[in-house]
Amino acid sequence: MRSPILYSFRRCPYAMRARLAVWQAGVRCELREVELRDKPPSLLEYSMKATVPVLVLSDGTVIDESLEVMHWALQSADPDQWLTPLAGSVEQMRTLIEVNDNDFKAHLDRYKYPSRYSDVKPLYHRTEAERFLAELDARIGANSYLFGTLPSFADFAVVPFIRQFANIDRAWFDQTRYVALQDWLERVLNSLLFRSVMAKYPKWHAGDEPIFVP
Repeated sequence: MRSPILYSFRRCPYAMRARLAVWQAGVRCELREVELRDKPPSLLEYSMKATVPVLVLSDGTVIDESLEVMHWALQSADPDQWLTPLAGSVEQMRTLIEVNDNDFKAHLDRYKYPSRYSDVKPLYHRTEAERFLAELDARIGANSYLFGTLPSFADFAVVPFIRQFANIDRAWFDQTRYVALQDWLERVLNSLLFRSVMAKYPKWHAGDEPIFVP
């Protein structure tokens, strides 16, 4: 049976969190690393959204939402029980991720890419985004991770976006009061899993020898 195909872009936070779940589950996929400025025609054929990740299953089913890719992978294998938080509920995890993907992401984009928007004040959006940082910091300070003493689905769904936010102005982020969040970020980024999914692969072209991961 043909392995699933995963179209990805190393630095995209949505693709990043999909890879985290795929690697964690140990699901063997053919990785096709793309550049978003030069998307291969096959990616567009599979998904008109033209974004990553795009997962093409062996039966031709296409999954082009990052959270759905994560769920698909972890339903195959969830060795550390990411989908079963030690504290809180699955519904609370979903709510937190929705805030990340909507309110926080909107402020993140306007802080990072102000020139893409009209009449935007980046520091205003950084300040607004801090509400979410403060919530995460409080959760981590109480439990070590977002939903207990062990990492969960929510930690890995959110961390690529916090990483992106922190790297906009790392000197500023490192001097904020969010000490628990800073520690959590460093622990996750230095984990073997995260370092594995951030390995660099050559840009994929049609006809290339396939690269299988993890």
